[in-house]
Amino acid sequence: MNKKIKVIIIDDEVLARQIIKNYLSKHSEIEIIAECSDGFDAVKKINQLKPDLIFLDIQMPKITGFEMLELIENPPQIIFTTAYDQFAIRAFEVNAVDYLLKPFSEDRFNFSLEKAIVRLNDPSNQEKEIKNILNITDEKTEILERVIIKDGSKINVIPVDEILYIEAQDDYVLINSEKGKFLKQKTMKYFENHLNENQFVRVHRSFIVNLNFIEHLFQTETESHRLVLKNGKEIPVSKNGLQKLKNIL
Repeated sequence: MNKKIKVIIIDDEVLARQIIKNYLSKHSEIEIIAECSDGFDAVKKINQLKPDLIFLDIQMPKITGFEMLELIENPPQIIFTTAYDQFAIRAFEVNAVDYLLKPFSEDRFNFSLEKAIVRLNDPSNQEKEIKNILNITDEKTEILERVIIKDGSKINVIPVDEILYIEAQDDYVLINSEKGKFLKQKTMKYFENHLNENQFVRVHRSFIVNLNFIEHLFQTETESHRLVLKNGKEIPVSKNGLQKLKNIL
């Protein structure tokens, strides 16, 4: 590449950012265009400055590195830098260039940077990379404690305990919470896998319900079943969903 590679460093630790800056200073093809100490600031900087590559910490205040990625419209290439090894599999599932475990040596850092440059030199892979980052795999076992949703310029952080139910909406889901209704580009399967199974049940192919908000269950004249939530909302219950409810309740 003849033009400079634009880089943003995202880490809440000043020392960690300084180490990366020192390593990058020896690469004339790199231009550091910004550094951020939290995910919210990083979202703004990435959308404004359009970097080619970001160095991204995972455990940060306010929102994590993975939550930050969900808020970016056109993600750049990513090299994760973290002190925690348990996120490595997830990092590669979002097609990260590399996963640097702190403390990392300069040689290991340069190896990651070279991998990123190779990817950036092959534009044919860019569309695939972006789609893979946006479509974080459904098959995960970690339990969600909150959901991050971007609504225009506003970012909403919704604790899962405040979610009444989730409804399928084509390529999106509609999250109905105590704070209101929010669309998110995720699958029902994603939430079925990530929400606490003792609190959330997929009672119908189009509905996942928070058990804490159920008022009662009744049988209709056609012998199908419906749930009534504490806010008065009625939710259809499939035969499979009924069995799940019986097993839990």
